[in-house]
Amino acid sequence: MTVNQSDLKNKLAEKAKTPAKTGNTVFDLIRKMEPEIKRALPKQISPERFARIAMTAVRNTPKLQACEPISFIAALMQSAQLGLEPNTPLGQAYLIPYGKEVQFQLGYQGMLTLAYRTGEYQSIYAMPVYANDEFEYEYGLNEKLVHKPAPDPEGEPIYYYAVYKLKNGGHGFVVMSRQQIERHRDKYSPSAKQGKFSPWNTDFDSMAKKTVLKQLLKYAPKSVEFASQVAADETIKTEIDEDMSTVPGEYIDVEGSVVEEEEPPAAGK
Repeated sequence: MTVNQSDLKNKLAEKAKTPAKTGNTVFDLIRKMEPEIKRALPKQISPERFARIAMTAVRNTPKLQACEPISFIAALMQSAQLGLEPNTPLGQAYLIPYGKEVQFQLGYQGMLTLAYRTGEYQSIYAMPVYANDEFEYEYGLNEKLVHKPAPDPEGEPIYYYAVYKLKNGGHGFVVMSRQQIERHRDKYSPSAKQGKFSPWNTDFDSMAKKTVLKQLLKYAPKSVEFASQVAADETIKTEIDEDMSTVPGEYIDVEGSVVEEEEPPAAGK
């Protein structure tokens, strides 16, 4: 049974007051929702460890406490169901406050983790390119990618590229200029542009690599499950199942528009 935001707020109100009244609702909510969280967690993450990670995320980003409890729990459960740890030095995933809502973001390491879990990839990675590197690429029937890093890189990266090689021999790559990366950041992460909390402002390199890797994965062969996992990136969920077992597919983008979840592409598309 799926409940909407208003209904779930009423249910959650029985367990905790609103943030404005207590200032600790998120902490209380994590503790009081522990049985539901435990049922939804994958085996590799214990409820106790995940609760500690969630509370650490809130302490490190106090603005999460002022967000709507439903969006925080939904983002938290999204991270749990993917088996990724949010807001830790591992860089797997992030819970980002956007006004009163919490956005779930995959990190570069989280994207790699999900890719390798499919068992299809022999290697997959992204790299920065500096001005004094030897770098050449070409798309088309005779595609080519050559990168010889300089011993002492100069300045900031001017390109980023991502490469995959499948166990069956298939391969592909995508190259993006720094300007393209920055335009993507400004469009999909307005908080970064405004100087607010964002992994773009704390680890630009990892987010840039994630961006070009995500572009690459649009064309890489992938399972329906993996496609759905990647589609969860940069979303704000407004509904959650009452038993916490799944997070429905309707979400809001960072501009505030309601977006219907697209059908995942067929494997290999």
